Amino acid sequence: MQPTQVRLGGGSNAPIGRHNNFLGNWGNFGGMKQKGIVSYGIAPNRQKPLAGAFHDAIFNTWRRFSTQVVYWAPPMIAGYYIMNWAIERNEYLNSKAGRAEFASEEE
Repeated sequence: MQPTQVRLGGGSNAPIGRHNNFLGNWGNFGGMKQKGIVSYGIAPNRQKPLAGAFHDAIFNTWRRFSTQVVYWAPPMIAGYYIMNWAIERNEYLNSKAGRAEFASEEE
């Protein structure tokens, strides 16, 4: 049984597939085979998904770290020294010697 004219989309010479299905329009199923496209595949049990991952991780991490360290290291070092100074100053001002030195200013 041949497909009807409506099913063929109005064309009288539309290609009919192996199982009497219309093979036109969407995706050009009935068209010529494409040339020049090569695809390769490898079996899943032959792949090494982590090949070189640890080696690359070490050197990639070092490369990224070395380019960014100049942006975050100076503020971190400055912040450390400022906090260290503030802690020592606070301990001195709250010690016996610091209270004696600045006792006249509190009144």
